[in-house]
Amino acid sequence: MLQAVLRPLPAKHMIENADIREFLIRSRSTIIGVDKNLREEVQEGAGIHVRNGVVEAIRPYERLRAEYPELPLEGGADAIAFPGLINGHHHSGLTPFQLGVHYGPLELWLPQFRGMRYVGHRLDTLYSAIEMLESGTTTVQHIHPGLTGDQDNWTDLSTQVIRAYREIGMRVSFSFMVRDRNQLVHEDDDVFLASLPEDDATYWQPILAGSKAPIKCHLEWFKAQKSVWAGADPVGVSWQLAPANLHWCTDECLLAIFDTAMRTRSKVHMHLVETQFQAEYSYRTYGKSAVRHLADLGCLTSNLTIGHGIWVDEKDLDLIHECGCSICHNASSGLRLASGIAPVNEMLKKSIPVCLGIDQAGLNDDRDMFQEMRLAWALHREPGLETFRPSAGHIFKMATEHGGATTGFDRQIGRLDVGKAADIVLVKWNDIARPFIDRGIPLIDALLQRTKRMPADTVFVGGRKVVEEGQVTLIDRDSIYDEIKDRLMLPLSLEEVEARQRTACLLDHIDHWFKSRYPTEVQHHYRFNAAAGSIDPSRK
Repeated sequence: MLQAVLRPLPAKHMIENADIREFLIRSRSTIIGVDKNLREEVQEGAGIHVRNGVVEAIRPYERLRAEYPELPLEGGADAIAFPGLINGHHHSGLTPFQLGVHYGPLELWLPQFRGMRYVGHRLDTLYSAIEMLESGTTTVQHIHPGLTGDQDNWTDLSTQVIRAYREIGMRVSFSFMVRDRNQLVHEDDDVFLASLPEDDATYWQPILAGSKAPIKCHLEWFKAQKSVWAGADPVGVSWQLAPANLHWCTDECLLAIFDTAMRTRSKVHMHLVETQFQAEYSYRTYGKSAVRHLADLGCLTSNLTIGHGIWVDEKDLDLIHECGCSICHNASSGLRLASGIAPVNEMLKKSIPVCLGIDQAGLNDDRDMFQEMRLAWALHREPGLETFRPSAGHIFKMATEHGGATTGFDRQIGRLDVGKAADIVLVKWNDIARPFIDRGIPLIDALLQRTKRMPADTVFVGGRKVVEEGQVTLIDRDSIYDEIKDRLMLPLSLEEVEARQRTACLLDHIDHWFKSRYPTEVQHHYRFNAAAGSIDPSRK
């Protein structure tokens, strides 16, 4: 059954490391990371010695240059060096907005994807990878929307996506969303389809059946693929599991996934309580919060990253802290989709590791991690003289060390310590400081506040130069853009026209379903949905 899955990867697709050489980087300042007190660790006038893809030494540049006068030199006296950033939550390339999907509440936004066009796995992946690399993001947690068809299709999809990331030079932690119920609304698929006009039900039934996860087969295939890639590209590719959400997964599905994760020593990334409707669903279905339900199942474990976590309360956060979970904060996503604002300050006060994700797109409909960092920093600056607020150190650690810890590249990335991977971003100090920044401003603060759009001048991943003078080096960016445009400018096929028409009709039925099940009068008014809030009716 798994014969095709285990076929070796063609040699022509393996990542060539011939250009990963020994060299020095000169910097004006090098940010190693932040310390346990969230203070920046900066070495002024530092040189970085890179050998075999890792950081060999960080010492004063003049000393390193005297020791290795023959080595090639990168950077310069104006360069600021820091660890590659990590996008801890990402799904696809071209944004839904580009493909005609209007913003709206998540429950009415996701169904519109069924009418979107698609340019293919490689082009779609490369599009967002270009933006990530050129903004200094070197590693991505890719959560694919799901798998359809047979195992050969699954293998083809995952291989094309992973190879595209590696072709452009990024590290990727690959996962795929698993659903085995309630794919359209918060009730059984067959029950909801029975409420549709017969011809619409007939159209959607095989599509939903094809994307409903055969859990046992998915998990066996996952184990095989994880093993294949561990042998083929262990430093550039990791695999983890992604149960889609509580309302999309039965308890049996969740238990099987977390058991497989434990047996294979894999990480798990799970969307949870992204919207108030998801939070209320858990109370209606289980009589308790989604976080409590996961804990009672034994699924709230230290290898779990909760994606979003917007509608958690204080008791949920206590459980998350006790179990050692991480949370991925997707600030832009919560605002764009009217999902809410996660209580990040409460998470930080409870010492919960928080990382950052851009999700489908940032506020500028792109994947600029510095923009996401600035947004997260500003969004949680609550009023008051003595109020707790995230520091620049908090935000920098979210986008580096905490993000790296959720990807499966354990202890390889997130800081520029000796022995870690040479995932290094260089920006020009003069681009940040022109015409002047006072010496009293910490470097990380200046970096977060003053960087411009897509700021990376040079980027290395494992010592390999993947961005130079602000542009990716391993692919022809303009050719990729042109090919995407050419494909999407073609007239809609008859199948695509029908998909859009059927999706528009489906959306009306979904809208009616949610309005009837979650009446407007029980919804919360606009507010910071801080940890003090609760969906549990018994706590009102």
